[in-house]
Amino acid sequence: MDMIKIGKYLAELRHGQGLTQEALGEKLGVTNKTVSRWENGNYLPTVDALQQLSELYGVTINEILSGQRLEEAEYKTAAEERLKETLERSAFDLQDRIRFYKVKWDKEHLVTDIFLMLVIVGLIIAGFILDNGVQYIGMIAAFAFSIYEHNGKMAYVEKRAFGETHKPTKE
Repeated sequence: MDMIKIGKYLAELRHGQGLTQEALGEKLGVTNKTVSRWENGNYLPTVDALQQLSELYGVTINEILSGQRLEEAEYKTAAEERLKETLERSAFDLQDRIRFYKVKWDKEHLVTDIFLMLVIVGLIIAGFILDNGVQYIGMIAAFAFSIYEHNGKMAYVEKRAFGETHKPTKE
């Protein structure tokens, strides 16, 4: 998307309606500074704002995101380009959501993880001091705990990053 082109088109549409940035901002519930940022190509309007702008100016969202009025023949091509861009951004957003939920899991389970690791280290040390084989139980517990934690974390991340409706298909 050409943000500068979109911004110029938004400014052109606003001028065509005889609105100031401040007046448009009041209609949309945003500041004139936000409108200015859209028109300078620094930011894109939110989905809600795009819908409102589309209705106010009598143009489609596709035309706004193309930065120009579209003829019938151009409309399909422009729609396809917008769809591809949206899909590319969605994939990136998915990676961001996965990273976010991994970090959130780690923060939420930090105290439990530290406590269990201290218990496991204690078992290993006690086993070496007492020389009775308890260290092997500690090592097995550490291995089992790490698998359990990893699986729990991945289930948590998948459920939240993909949403409740994501179900793997069986083939």
